[in-house]
Amino acid sequence: MLTLTIDGTEPVSATAVKAVTAVCDEAENRPGPGIVTVEVSGAPAAGWTGGLGISLVTKWERALRRLERLPVATAAVATGDLGGTALEAFLATDVRVATPGTRLLVPVDGEATWPGMALYRLVQQAGAGRVRRAVLFGAPIDTAEALALGLVDELADDHAAAHAAAARLTSRTSAPAGKELAIRRQLLFDATTTSFEQALGAHLAAADRALRGAVVKEVS
Repeated sequence: MLTLTIDGTEPVSATAVKAVTAVCDEAENRPGPGIVTVEVSGAPAAGWTGGLGISLVTKWERALRRLERLPVATAAVATGDLGGTALEAFLATDVRVATPGTRLLVPVDGEATWPGMALYRLVQQAGAGRVRRAVLFGAPIDTAEALALGLVDELADDHAAAHAAAARLTSRTSAPAGKELAIRRQLLFDATTTSFEQALGAHLAAADRALRGAVVKEVS
């Protein structure tokens, strides 16, 4: 198990990018199944984007995309308010466990909410109408609402229980070979934006791959 800690009170930084990249490197280089646990907490204060440049933000988004597409299961353990980098990393994981009182906060900077990819992931995962107030006005998404929207999978009483729940929730998804998990995840991502006709080829290719793998297992 690999662990990544993201402090949402801190703005995007080169250090944060390197931390995500290092965990991704290690996860990709380790053979066999595994789990990356992402511990997230904290939300940024006003003015948190001061000094940020688009180049750094781009590197951060690319690092999160790597995390989101790892060949191992990823699980978030969330505590307290989540905003900024904490919210963005949280939404890029496969399963999410939160302690009571956790809230998802789209940070407001200047005249509007921060237009990062957290907005995209919120809409993709929960639907535009259900997260409209959060995306447009920064309205908090409390624990009960996050559960109802499917943004949080389970509640745990404390930090230790949250880790145990995360391990249990990923116990099945960490079993397949890394490439198979990555393929299923990509099919999931594509389903909301791809027509049936466009998706059919990718699903048939995945089915063919699974059937060929089953034949190999039977022979061996």
